[in-house]
Amino acid sequence: MTDLQSRPAETVGQAPAPVVPKRRPRRLGRRVLRHAIMIAASLAMIYPLLWMVVSSLRPNEEIFRNPSLFPLSFDLSNYARGWESLSQPFSHYLMNSTLLVLGCVIGNLVACSLTAYAFARLKFWGRNIAFAVMLMTLMLPIHVVIVPQYIMFSQTGWVNTMLPLILPKFLATDAFFIFLMVQFIRGIPRELDEAARIDGCGHFRIFFQVILPLMLPALATTTIFTFMWMWNDFFGSLIYLTTPDNFTVPLALKSFLDTQGSSDWGAMFAMSVVSLIPLFLVFLFGQRFLVKGFATTGIK
Repeated sequence: MTDLQSRPAETVGQAPAPVVPKRRPRRLGRRVLRHAIMIAASLAMIYPLLWMVVSSLRPNEEIFRNPSLFPLSFDLSNYARGWESLSQPFSHYLMNSTLLVLGCVIGNLVACSLTAYAFARLKFWGRNIAFAVMLMTLMLPIHVVIVPQYIMFSQTGWVNTMLPLILPKFLATDAFFIFLMVQFIRGIPRELDEAARIDGCGHFRIFFQVILPLMLPALATTTIFTFMWMWNDFFGSLIYLTTPDNFTVPLALKSFLDTQGSSDWGAMFAMSVVSLIPLFLVFLFGQRFLVKGFATTGIK
């Protein structure tokens, strides 16, 4: 009785109030500092892109005089001038790059997926050696093979066409994507293959009806990377494309710069912003497949 009387009236017959831990100021300060450093690093990395977008709206004489992100005056004519100032409208070069990217994407999807299925599921003599040689090509610089490739394509009369850039993709020359798909296919249970084989399916039906539908993340990753690499490819286009009518977007952007005369920087920055829009849209709508493809591939 004395114990009950000694307790406060509001606590009799009630559960004790939960103890709310106090937030440690030191831990909060570390989190604030960490986020501040990340924001500063993000701004530093995105500054060149923002400066290019702002510079596309500046007059030419102000572009390199004002390094800030706040233009003193706006010049929207950069976009109109950049679109029409070359020998062809800039839409012509966008279409050339689109055709190049489309052919390279189809070639990589078809050739690399078939090659990856052969390495992952088929048993043939020399498979491990061929797979090791394929991985070794990842360490081979393109400058080593560019001269014999150019001689070969020159003798076939394919220089100044897009065939030297598209045809190798149909021959499974991108070892990175083959390795990516091999790792993905190895994670697919073999019981699915055996069940399909019991139903009378051969290798082609197993590949197209069983394996290929499950490879969507790896295929999406291949599509996104091929699109970005070929859309931005400057070296290969510079080697094989010689006439302005066949130029892709990177070569068209270079045409705005004249080493012996005046360069139209405003028009070049304006068309650079236009050329970034397809890359931004592809990455925006395909990033979930990109993350899923890497998350389910390299940790099998």
